[in-house]
Order: sequence, then C-alpha cells, then structure tokens
Amino acid sequence: MTERRSRFRTAFDGLRQRGRRRRIAELLDSVLPRAEAAALFPDGEARAGRLVAASYNIHKCVGTDGRFDPDRILQVIRELDADVLALQEADRRLGIRQGLLDLTRIEKEAGLTLVPVAVRPASHGWHGNAIFVRAGTAMRVKRLTLPYAEPRGAVMAELDLPGGRLRVVAAHLGLLRQSRRQQAAALVQAIDRSDPMPTVLMGDFNEWRPGRPDSPLAELEPLFGPALQSHPSFPSRRPIFALDRILGWPHGTVETTVVHQSPLARVASDHLPVRALVNLTVPLPTGDASAPVPA
Repeated sequence: MTERRSRFRTAFDGLRQRGRRRRIAELLDSVLPRAEAAALFPDGEARAGRLVAASYNIHKCVGTDGRFDPDRILQVIRELDADVLALQEADRRLGIRQGLLDLTRIEKEAGLTLVPVAVRPASHGWHGNAIFVRAGTAMRVKRLTLPYAEPRGAVMAELDLPGGRLRVVAAHLGLLRQSRRQQAAALVQAIDRSDPMPTVLMGDFNEWRPGRPDSPLAELEPLFGPALQSHPSFPSRRPIFALDRILGWPHGTVETTVVHQSPLARVASDHLPVRALVNLTVPLPTGDASAPVPA
C-alpha cells in the first residue's frame, strides 16, 4: 500500500508540475506577442512613413479543432492591428463563392474596409484573395489569373494611403511546384508592367525551400531579391514550414517580418498570420523598375 501511495504521489506531482509549466507557457503566450509588437512595430512619430501589413490564410474560417468559427478569425484580425491586410481562402470554394466574414464587424471592430476586388457580388475576393485597408483609397484594382493545374488567382491594388502610395499584391500559389514557378513568374511580369511604386507581395506561397536553384521563389528574385528569411507559419499549432511571406520592392521597403503566434491564432486557422513593417519612404531606383535589388 505504501508503494502504491508513493507511485500515486509521484504521478500527481508530475501532473502538477506539467500544469504549472503549461500556465507559465500560457502567460508567456499572452505577454510576448504584445512585447514583440511594441518593440518591432512602433507607434507615434516613430511610425512616420511606415505602416503594418499582414497576410493570413484563414482556411475558410475552419480552425485546427475542426470548428467553423468566423468570430475567431475576426479576433485574430483585431490582434494583428494591420493597416493593410491580405487574406487567403476568404470565400467559399464552390457555388456563389460567398464571403465568410462579417464585413460590417471587421470595419467597426478592426477599422478595416474591404477593397472591391471581387467579381461575384457575394464574394470578398478573387479566388479567395481579399485585401482590406484601414485608411486610404484604391486608385486601381486588377485581378490576375495565374497559370494553373488547379484554379488560382491573385489581386493587385494600387492604394493611396496617408503615408503615400503602395501597390499590394495578394496571392495564393498552387500546390504543384511547376505551377508555383509559373505563377511566381506571372506575378513578376504583372508588376513589372505597372508604374513604379512601393510594392508588397504577400500571401500563402505554398513553398518552404527558398535559396535552392529549383525553388519557385527564385522566379521572384528579379524584383524582390532572394527570399531567404524563414518565418515558419504552418501548421499553426507547431509551425515548421515558412509558407506565408511578405516581400517588398524596392529593397528596404519591408523592414521587419514576424509570425503572429497568439494562443487564439494557433487554433483559429491551420496557418499563422505574418506581419511586416513597411516603409513607404524608401527612394525608388532610377531606371527600370525590374532592376534586381540587393540581397
């Protein structure tokens, strides 16, 4: 009996210690993202000429627990506190491609307004790609049909913002490597044909092997340089693969990129959002807008 009590006591102590470690981890999860945001994404005068861009594959509002819950996605969007936001999988895939979020609540609670890129009246985006902006107007919007073995597209919006003009390209690349290579090349071509202005390309690139000669991300290098930084964002509970990225042109436009790892973000979707500090005051290169940027 004494030996049995001893084993029970040992097991109980182990559970209590694990519970204490879990509570400490939950506390750090609630504090560290706010501390990181305060350090890397300044406010006030330190933010002059800069804005926060974010990209988030919301997985059609289905979380890692299998629940369809648009309200959780809205709460994560509020946490991001972005000035410009790109969403992937924001519409249903079939039927009338109905948008999945409450746009009125997003505008009221997150201060973000949907940029009109959709063709279907019930949709939020084009092939599920949607763009939201806090303050500013869309001067020009273009829908891009990408080469595919499966239907894929991207949206390009040229925005007039309080800090200056910004081109936002939101994309969700395909599952096949050859398709991703063709899609990345098509995006560079579309941007290269447009008037030079600060540009961010963001979305779910479905590619986790930058730096390799055969990586589809190499197609983006003529404009954005090598995409060597890796910020794992998938799967959200234990991120291993850096599928979600924010790239900027010209070099220096994207100053800081982080993955948003709040407790809610880990369950709301199978992807974690990524955030970037974007500098609109970086001088444009003289000459051809497609001139390679330094690494």
